Amino acid sequence: MHNNEFIAKRVTRSYQQMINAPASVVFPLICPVREAEWLDGWDYRLVYSESGFAEEGCVFTSSQTEEKDTIWLITKRDEDNKEIEFARITPESRVAKLNISVEEIENENSRVHITYTYTALNESGNKFIEAFTEAKFNESMKFWEDSMNYFLRTGEKLIRRHP
Repeated sequence: MHNNEFIAKRVTRSYQQMINAPASVVFPLICPVREAEWLDGWDYRLVYSESGFAEEGCVFTSSQTEEKDTIWLITKRDEDNKEIEFARITPESRVAKLNISVEEIENENSRVHITYTYTALNESGNKFIEAFTEAKFNESMKFWEDSMNYFLRTGEKLIRRHP
C-alpha cells in the first residue's frame, strides 16, 4: 500500500562541545561500549564488533522508552582525523545520520562537532521531529558535554537529576 499523503519531515541540529582533554583521549570515548562508562542512562546492546569497541561496520542497538530499539551502524571511523559517522534507524519512526568530529584546540582541550540529521519514516517520525526542538537538542548535548567532562575529571558518571 502506498500512502501519497505522507510528507517526510527532516531536521538537522548541530552542537559544539568543549571537552577538557586532548582529542586522543576524547575520541575513544565516542563508542557504544565506552559511553556506558560516562553517560548516565545509556542503554545499549552490542550486536557486532570485531574489536569489541567502535569500529567501521560495528552494529549495536539502544533502548528508549515507548519505542522499538534503535539500530545503529558505524558507517565511518577515521582515527587519524578523529571523525566518526553513524546511521541509526528507529523502526516505525525515523532514520538519522550522526556525524561527530573531535578537534584538538589549545591547552590540550577539544572541540567536539556533533551533527544529527533526522528524517521521518512516517507520521510517528514527523511527530518526533516536531518535538525535537533546538532547545531540547541543546539540553541533551549539554548533558553529554557535562557528563564527559565530569568523567574525565573524576573517573565517575554524572548522574542526571530528574525533576
